[in-house]
Amino acid sequence: MADTSPIPLLYRLFFLYIEPISAVVGAYYAAARQSDYLAYLSSAPSGAAPGPSPLPTPTRTALFQLANLYLLFALNEHLVLASTPAHRTWARLLLGLLVADLGHLATMLPLAAEKGYAEVFLRFWRWDAMEWGSVGFVYAGASMRVAFLTGAPTTVRRLFVKDSRTKAE
Repeated sequence: MADTSPIPLLYRLFFLYIEPISAVVGAYYAAARQSDYLAYLSSAPSGAAPGPSPLPTPTRTALFQLANLYLLFALNEHLVLASTPAHRTWARLLLGLLVADLGHLATMLPLAAEKGYAEVFLRFWRWDAMEWGSVGFVYAGASMRVAFLTGAPTTVRRLFVKDSRTKAE
């Protein structure tokens, strides 16, 4: 695949718009709706979550830092990938983000230890909004990155469509 061939539309839509927008939503919740954000990370039913009491300063600070990282993620992904059609640049950035996907899933291990690993990582029909964002959407992003890095849909196309440049047998 030539380094300057066009990036397929599905990848451009997902990596330039859908994923960065979802990261901005995460930043909003971590910064502006901190109690809600923390309640989503609890295994207690939402009705059992404590009322709106002031969060400790270290917790608020950590959530603001998290919001800042979500924003950094969104800006880096959009601005770097929008600046070039070079597959090598896309692949390098997406490989780094794939490593981050694995790290993000690892951050859910404490909740999984509390709720059950299958509950957090497999039983999608029982997920709440945080699990959809922190597990389901990460699965989607990681899948898209693996697809890009392995050459899909180009690889799939080569399997099913005869290349017109080859000689007929």
